[in-house]
Amino acid sequence: MPSPILVTGAAGGAQGSTGNRVVQLLVDNRLPVRAIVHRIDERSERLRELGVDVLAGDLLNPAFVHQALQDIKRAYFTFPVDDGLLEATTIFAWAAREAKTDLIVNMSQFQGSEEAASFRNLQHRLADQIFDWAQVGAVHLNPPPFFENVRALVVRSVSEQNSIFLPWGDGEAVIPLIGAEDCARVAAAMLLSPKEPEQKHYALVSETLRVSEIVTTLSAVLERPIKYVSITDEQWVEAVRDRVNSHAMQHLSSLWRYFRTAGLPKAGPEIAEPIQRITGKQPQSLKEFFQLNVAAFGEGR
Repeated sequence: MPSPILVTGAAGGAQGSTGNRVVQLLVDNRLPVRAIVHRIDERSERLRELGVDVLAGDLLNPAFVHQALQDIKRAYFTFPVDDGLLEATTIFAWAAREAKTDLIVNMSQFQGSEEAASFRNLQHRLADQIFDWAQVGAVHLNPPPFFENVRALVVRSVSEQNSIFLPWGDGEAVIPLIGAEDCARVAAAMLLSPKEPEQKHYALVSETLRVSEIVTTLSAVLERPIKYVSITDEQWVEAVRDRVNSHAMQHLSSLWRYFRTAGLPKAGPEIAEPIQRITGKQPQSLKEFFQLNVAAFGEGR
């Protein structure tokens, strides 16, 4: 029997939940999976029902991570947008080196410029280096914001006011996006493949859309007019303060400023070639994602 594949972030959360999706894909391919979750609850019990070996613990606990990586040859690493990324990466890389792990698929972040778009983005670049220095066969997935992030940002105001309030400028800024499902499929394909990945970094983007195109797409799917209202960074921070942790808030504020001012170019369908090549499928579009999530946006008022 092959050794299990270790997956962090396996319980899933309110947004991308790539770890949980990776677990499902590995189980579907009848591979043994060892899953790290933060706590035992109904989500972790669902994993156990699938035959997954569930370990509850903290990625900032070296002893726990060392135990979890015993006999692990392949692993998927992801960490929430919160404090502790560099510490968790260092611990995981050390434990993986001790365990002689062959491959770590690391969920990093978009790196479309020489200058980091935010402090969190800088941390991801440093985390990539830590994995590389540890020589544990790390490959880094570098996606932009997820479709799920867009949904989380706008669902309340669209449901209540048929409006989107974001600091995205005049509507012409280009924002690269991808669905979490496609990121998970890329990660799972690498973990399933007997071959080593051809590259160390994979830029994963399914679409580059102007803000105005995002709004138009949502309006068309919902079959009602949605209005985009540009607000200041300060207004956005005040609006989300009660539902976004300070680390994520700082990261997103910087990211919106970057997309608003960077002047990123529009790209054609060829930008999604790595996703199609690795998974054998066309990536999900934002329109398709919105169509699957119509109910979340209510009927409007």
